[in-house]
Amino acid sequence: MNAEASKSATLSVPVLTALVVGSMVGGGIFSLPQTISSRAGVVGAGLAWAICGAGMLTLALIFQSLAVRKPDLNAGVFAYAKAGFGEYVGFLSALGYWAAACLGNVSFLVLYKSTLGAVIPAYGAGNTPAAVATTSILLWAIHSLLLRGVQQAAIVNVVTTVAKVAGIAVFLVLTALAFDADTFRANLWGDPSLNSGSVRTQAANAMYVAVFVLLGVESASTYSRYARERKHVGIATVGGFLLVLALVVAVTIFSFGILPQAELAGLRNPSTALVLKAVVGTWGAYFISIALIVSLLGAFLSWTLVAAEVLYVASQKNSMPKFLGRQNRRNAPAAALWLTNGLVQAFLILTLFAKSAYQLLLDMTSSMAIIPYLLVAGYALKLAFTRETYETESSGWARDLIVAALAVLFSFYLLYVGGMKYLLLSSIIYAPGVVLFVIAKRERSEQIFRRGEQAICAALVIAAAVAVYALVAGSLSL
Repeated sequence: MNAEASKSATLSVPVLTALVVGSMVGGGIFSLPQTISSRAGVVGAGLAWAICGAGMLTLALIFQSLAVRKPDLNAGVFAYAKAGFGEYVGFLSALGYWAAACLGNVSFLVLYKSTLGAVIPAYGAGNTPAAVATTSILLWAIHSLLLRGVQQAAIVNVVTTVAKVAGIAVFLVLTALAFDADTFRANLWGDPSLNSGSVRTQAANAMYVAVFVLLGVESASTYSRYARERKHVGIATVGGFLLVLALVVAVTIFSFGILPQAELAGLRNPSTALVLKAVVGTWGAYFISIALIVSLLGAFLSWTLVAAEVLYVASQKNSMPKFLGRQNRRNAPAAALWLTNGLVQAFLILTLFAKSAYQLLLDMTSSMAIIPYLLVAGYALKLAFTRETYETESSGWARDLIVAALAVLFSFYLLYVGGMKYLLLSSIIYAPGVVLFVIAKRERSEQIFRRGEQAICAALVIAAAVAVYALVAGSLSL
């Protein structure tokens, strides 16, 4: 990118913050009443938000710290994993994060068609043949917009972010006014008819929902090469995260004060539309549906940009094939965008065979994102232990050490509560990705694997083989 193009592409704090909020506030927040209540009551959901909010905050603080301590690493999750744990692990981080972004985009598209399914029965829950066909047209229309360049898409994202936050704000005001304390108290410990289990079990069940709606906290870091100043990345990351956390917790709490848990759990998504309908009538459902459509457009733009950026920068850093580092005349990472939306198209087709497409996409997206987050936290912990970057300025070392350790523990906890199913399904994506890594290394005449990396690759291939066998045998299902 030439100097003039680079200068025109710089992003301010408000735009970077909008990227964070736009990435985090997608379809998930509009489905929270149903997705949370189907897994937990008020106390269980509150515990899930407390754990997940604190854990994701540690990650936000890590991204803030690394943006200043490692200004040369300007590619977000990929760059930190590579610097800390080597070429192949860095590649896996980029691959996993990219796949998570693509899965998240598919969930947005499925929810979009599910919303329209309320008035167009052929769209059903968003994964019918009619829904997939028309969504594919929308996918490639947006693709053509993104090819016009990052700056233009970022401006569109600012507009959609303002619109979606305004829509959620109206929902919160109206549900707060209609809040019923008796209904809220009845929902405290979970409805026994839903087999919610103990509060601890409910919180664990709701954890991946909480993670899903908070994904994107690292968006400003991913786009740090466009920031005017490195400190702006940290400001946008923490500020955007705290705003979104406040919104999602409020949506959850206020919804429990409108309808009984069993009714919330049985709502069609986007469930916020039906919650607001119960408060103000039919116009509330239409209002939320329109806000959701705007929100999904912004989230799709944000996540596609982030996904393509990860592939582009990984190619620039010699961890992905060279063709993914190509830009068009508008300085958009064209090849990375084509591969990204190609994978989104493939996942869209696969939703035709899923029993509950949206729930599966939600859990898979969260699962794929956890490994890259774990590696970032591990890198921050490694810096603190070795005191790298703390040689001349030791202030904040103890805090950074504690925050990094908590972030690592949080990431391992998420892997534990997610269970083996999603780790196995994730391996089906990780294992064949090695082809891209091999191509990249051969293009540059470099040694493919270093010590220990062959074992990691072999483990992923074995896990993927087990997962495929289990799917065919019926012991593992989508």
